[in-house]
Amino acid sequence: MASAPANTLPIFYNDLIPLSSLDHADFRSKAVDSAPFLTSQHAIPLTIDEFVSAQRFVPIIFSAGADSVPLALMGLNEGVNIFVDEDGKLRGPAYVPAYVRRYPWMLAKLRPDTDELSLCFDPTSPAIGAFEDGQPLFEDGKPSELTQGVLKFCEDFEQAAARTGQFVRELQDMDLLMDGEVAIQTPGNEQPFVYRGFRMINEEKLRDLRGDQLRKINQSGMLPLIHAHLFSLQLMRDIFEAQVNLGKGPIPQPAVPQPAEA
Repeated sequence: MASAPANTLPIFYNDLIPLSSLDHADFRSKAVDSAPFLTSQHAIPLTIDEFVSAQRFVPIIFSAGADSVPLALMGLNEGVNIFVDEDGKLRGPAYVPAYVRRYPWMLAKLRPDTDELSLCFDPTSPAIGAFEDGQPLFEDGKPSELTQGVLKFCEDFEQAAARTGQFVRELQDMDLLMDGEVAIQTPGNEQPFVYRGFRMINEEKLRDLRGDQLRKINQSGMLPLIHAHLFSLQLMRDIFEAQVNLGKGPIPQPAVPQPAEA
């Protein structure tokens, strides 16, 4: 169903260049009311800071593989996002992950020999450029209030991502993650639609935690996050039904013929 992005550049980003007061002195940012890059993305990285808000709208799962990350499912099938239309505009109430709201900005290392992060942006984005209108990125050669706000948002996102990484590592240390599977039975179809390729909390192991372990994850704030994830999984069927209503449901597989008895 979903795996951690494996490309050199993170999803959505076509290129990344550092913001420069020299090269981009006359650049401006303008508001956009759509996100076309989101239309074909069904699984979006999510930080633990967003679990409580996101779980009201989307299932929260963990990607398969060793470096598991939380993902917000905006569709159950590859290439399907039920929350935006073909132009990338929201269809209605939704939770938009911070990962999406951050685009086209990002903090990135410019050199492998340093941990210093620089504010970069995707130059292919229509939101940033040498426009006549829009909010300036620099004023008198210094970052504008807008740019300072963007930098703060990106810094907060990186800190949340670090907390999220620690959260997942602790789940793995306690062996609480397991391979997930969801089967959805629909009228008129003999076989259920089965979704795999993701990870989820093992509720049985969660119930069997020792008292000291349970106290630890409760005091650290992990327990409410675990429950938010588990509650959100109930939305799987809602997302499935929304796909079907949009004509984007999965294609039923023909029943396997049984061999005739001799």
